[in-house]
Amino acid sequence: MAPQLNVKGSDSGTARVLGSGASGIAELLVFHPVDTVAKRLMSNKSKVSSSTLSSIIFKEYATAPLGRKLLSLFPGLGYAAGYKVTQRIYKYGGQPWFSDILGKNYKESFTNTFGERKGKMVLQATAGSLTGIGEVVLLPLDALKIKRQVNPEAFRGRGVIRIFLEEGTTLYRGWGWTIARNAPGSFALFGASAVTKEYLFGIQDYHKATWGQNFVASIAGAVASITVAAPLDTVKTRIQNANFESKVSGVTVIKDLIKNEGPTALFKGLTPKILVVGPKLVFSYTLAQSLIPWFSKYV
Repeated sequence: MAPQLNVKGSDSGTARVLGSGASGIAELLVFHPVDTVAKRLMSNKSKVSSSTLSSIIFKEYATAPLGRKLLSLFPGLGYAAGYKVTQRIYKYGGQPWFSDILGKNYKESFTNTFGERKGKMVLQATAGSLTGIGEVVLLPLDALKIKRQVNPEAFRGRGVIRIFLEEGTTLYRGWGWTIARNAPGSFALFGASAVTKEYLFGIQDYHKATWGQNFVASIAGAVASITVAAPLDTVKTRIQNANFESKVSGVTVIKDLIKNEGPTALFKGLTPKILVVGPKLVFSYTLAQSLIPWFSKYV
């Protein structure tokens, strides 16, 4: 028997779109510069030192005035806006949808396999993993955002439409590595969040968590997710920020990276990402979880 896909959840679809979209816009405005720094550190193939750090982060604006330096951390904002808002709507609004479907069709299987309490948490994590896998459809926007941040020369004055027409499927370069990163990463994000709510706060209905409880659970989920996905995220970024005509494979990237930079280079950019997990989730995951139920009162 085919699973039921048209499942009505506890929140309306409109509320999920509005709540997750608002969280994406807020996150973008605050954290786009941090994301740029992390991507540039991950893309840097030379050793990082105090003397080279400024030129790696700010590129040709390393010696410019402070204001110009800060503005240089907002490259590709248009691509970032399109990607980030769409991604957050899909991720934070889509995971509850997958959770509703799994709960409607397979809740008994999860309960029989893991027990009632653990089954509920694994179901949430599995819904997150499915959401992460489907996120690959947004890969072209992600690729354009990363190229704009770390390799703007690849655009050569071309607009978005022209790039889509000329590059076609090359914008999906690294899709396999993206899935390999997203599946465990999203599983860890939603799974660790559910575990925190369940065991730390004893919450039975996750929708009834307070803002503070969502905040703490989001930090736990994000730290787990970023750490698990870090090596594959570095590989994906190296593949995506190359020039459009470059066809380097993920295996080649890993071999060259370990050979030239050592295995710890797989975790480049992890520290700045983890350092912003707390406030970032205030504006994204926590905000989405708070706004979605609020919007549900009106739409």
